[in-house]
Amino acid sequence: MNTDALIHAFDTALRTLFAPARSARPTPLARAQDACVPLTDAEKRLSGALMRVNHVGEVCAQALYTGQALSCKDPALRRQLDAAGREETDHLAWTSERLTELGDRSSYLTPVWYVGSFVIGFAAGKLGGDRVSLGFVVETERQVEAHLASHLDTLPANDQASRAIIQQMKTDEAAHARMAEKAGAVDLPLPVRGLMKLAAKVMTTVAYRI
Repeated sequence: MNTDALIHAFDTALRTLFAPARSARPTPLARAQDACVPLTDAEKRLSGALMRVNHVGEVCAQALYTGQALSCKDPALRRQLDAAGREETDHLAWTSERLTELGDRSSYLTPVWYVGSFVIGFAAGKLGGDRVSLGFVVETERQVEAHLASHLDTLPANDQASRAIIQQMKTDEAAHARMAEKAGAVDLPLPVRGLMKLAAKVMTTVAYRI
């Protein structure tokens, strides 16, 4: 860890929490525009709540990858983690944009989610080493992929715009998991995977409403 790495981590936190996210890729929303039809107020509320949960997930992803990169010992692996984090920045921008279009808001607890996820990411790499840190990536992305699949089943049928965003996010998360597996991730113990699922359940339940 050096001064430049610390500055980068601090800059990422400030950008995630206080600056509008900017995507490097076109939003999948653009590809779904022609299929969109107006949503009812109830459909907007449902889509907004689901997208708020996804936005929180992307905030957590930024924090996790930043914490893991900061504690990473392998420069090549650190570059891979940074690249995955940049793709998560696209997701952050897309979900934020969609929330605005739905007339909804992000979670009031966003700073809490960020700090907690950063600590987990940093601790995974610092205490367990790079292979355990990669194991966290694999398990996290698998859980996120399943979570996004459930949202595709729950979204209003007419909300093709949100559906397009979530589908691309799901594809990216699967790619991140494959990257971590190829880089040497170890399988996490069952109790750890269970705790991760419990933490994710708490986060999604609270973020859905607050």
